[in-house]
Order: sequence, then structure tokens, then C-alpha cells
Amino acid sequence: SAGLAAAAMAGGEPGEPNLEEFVYGEEDFVLQAAGWGDPDSVPSRFDRVLLAGWSDRMERGLFRYRLGPLPTRVLPGPVRLVAQLNQQRSAERRPPQPVRSLRDPFDPGAFNFTRLQPAELLFRLRRTGGPGPPPDPLLVAINASPLMRGHVLLLPDPARRLPQVLTAPALLGALEAALLSAQPGFCVGFNGLGGGASVNHLHLHGLYLGRPLPLEEAPAEPLGPCLGLLRAGPAPAFLFFVPGAAELEPVSRAVCRAAEHVAAAGLACNVLATRGDPPAGPGAGGSRGLRVLLWARRPLFGPKAGEPFTVALCELAGLLPLPAEPLYRDITEVQALSAIRQHLLPEPELLRLGEELARLLEN
Repeated sequence: SAGLAAAAMAGGEPGEPNLEEFVYGEEDFVLQAAGWGDPDSVPSRFDRVLLAGWSDRMERGLFRYRLGPLPTRVLPGPVRLVAQLNQQRSAERRPPQPVRSLRDPFDPGAFNFTRLQPAELLFRLRRTGGPGPPPDPLLVAINASPLMRGHVLLLPDPARRLPQVLTAPALLGALEAALLSAQPGFCVGFNGLGGGASVNHLHLHGLYLGRPLPLEEAPAEPLGPCLGLLRAGPAPAFLFFVPGAAELEPVSRAVCRAAEHVAAAGLACNVLATRGDPPAGPGAGGSRGLRVLLWARRPLFGPKAGEPFTVALCELAGLLPLPAEPLYRDITEVQALSAIRQHLLPEPELLRLGEELARLLEN
């Protein structure tokens, strides 16, 4: 039976001898998470263990700053961008690593996740039993510069020293983690090289969003049997949908094939998986599942002068963590969209890429 077991780590990194294992099976997946604002919503075992460990590390001072409630406002306008003031993150976080290309190799001399303190690790996720082949076990670690309460890193075996290029077994583990949460706002995401990744060592993010985003229910235009184009939010995204546990593995492979094609075209990518409606939208029938969004965008190497904020997966999804009070107070939807959209592809190029991806995924 699935249980949280303290387990000796076999052949792993030194310094993590007794990392707790969170062992789960298909019976632990919460296929229908609570609705937003549902008074009866109860955290799952995964939520309880993760948030208790996260709060414990905050009390022990293992983060770079103490995170309290963050001022939040919805910018007036049709896109309904959510702005959040997080001054400490921009001041205290580790400077992002310089990235020179989409194919930068892992650099053992730069900061990487083999250097985390043992206390920064919460547990290891490991599936037993079906459906299909198990994913990479993932280490769940605190993000020491958190965007919000419960912000964690999902790390496929750091000892393998893989660069920040998405793999299907790592994505599968992250999608399964999303289904282990009973909270509608728990989502997982990936920033590629040139797409806002600050560490070139394979990792994904887990985040508990505090409010729904339009991309959870907006309908998508079909591009192929398993691919849509979602135009809601500040940036159009390619949409994949996971209706249930049986589709987790094929969708993980499809997203990674698409990401490889995007990189081969010289573009950066960001990925977000969130609870959401089927591609046709909430009125079309069908249960909610996981929406997996892939953004293809122009790569950015090094900071860009004069940008109000970095554009990574949160910003593409419509959540703006902002570094300074005047910016948070005064920014308009038009200014924010202008900052985001300069990284995007022109419409003809986006549609051409969509056709290529649809053909690729049909074969």
C-alpha cells in the first residue's frame, strides 16, 4: 500500500541518506480536484506532506526570505492578468545563470541541484504499480526563493547531471504529481533554456496558485487529433489534454516530441500543466482533467535591459510576480502585454509551427 516511508537512498548523492519516500499508486490520483472556492475541499496526502514540510523549512530559516501574504491585484482589462508583488524574490534570489544557447551542456562548475543542503529536500516521489511504465522518481525540494507558499522544485535524479531539456519520464512524474494534489490551483511547469530557466540542471516547478487563470477553461482551436491552439491569456499556447491516468504517458511523450521540434526550430519553450476543462471548453461536456500548455517563443539569452519583468511560464500563463511596488501599483494590461508579446512568434509563424506539430504528432 502507498505510504510515506523513510527509505535509505540507494546509490544516490552523498548527504541524503534518509530521505523520506512518498510512495504512491494509481489509487492516490485525485482525478477530479475540488472546484475553486469549494468549502468542502480537503487537501490530499500529497498536499499535507508537501505543505507541512515546506512550512517546517520556512520556520527553520532555510529559505532566502520569509514569505508572508503577497499583495495581489487583477489588472483592469479583458485578459485579467494577475499581478503579485514579491519584492524579496528579486532582491534575494540567486542571479540566473548565463545561458548562451538552447543546447548549453550541464556545467558542473555552476550552481546545480547536487549542491542543495539535505534539509532543503522534502521527500522523493516514487510510483508503484500501474498505469504503464513508472516515471522517473522525483526529488521534491524547496525553492529557496519562492514565488508563493508551497513553491517546490521537482528534480529527476540530480546525480545524472542532465541539462535543462525536458524528458518524457521527468514530465510524466510531474504530471502525476499534479494528479496527487486535491487543490485546483496546484500546477507544474518547466522553463526551458532561453525561456527563463535560471539553472541549467533538469528541474520542474510545483506551484499552488491562489486563483483560477482564464486558460483553465477557455476553448482551444483544434489543430489535430491531440493538439489545440489556445489563445486565452497573454500568449497563445499549444494545448494537450489528459482526461485520465491512462493518457499521462502518451501525452508526456507527445509534449516532449513537440518540445524537441520547437528546439530544433531554434525556439525556446515553456510548459505548464494545470487542472482544466477539455479542449472544447466547459460547455461542451466531459470531465475536467489536466491541460498541458506548451509555449514556443523567441529565446532570450541574458537579461534584456529595460524589461519590466522576466517572461517565463508564470507570465505567459497570466500571473505576473513583480519586483517593485511602483511597478505593481502602476502597470497597465497594455504595458504588461507589450512586455510579454515581444517574445512571441508572429501569427503566420505560430500557425505554421502548429501545422508542423500536428503532422509530427499524427505519425
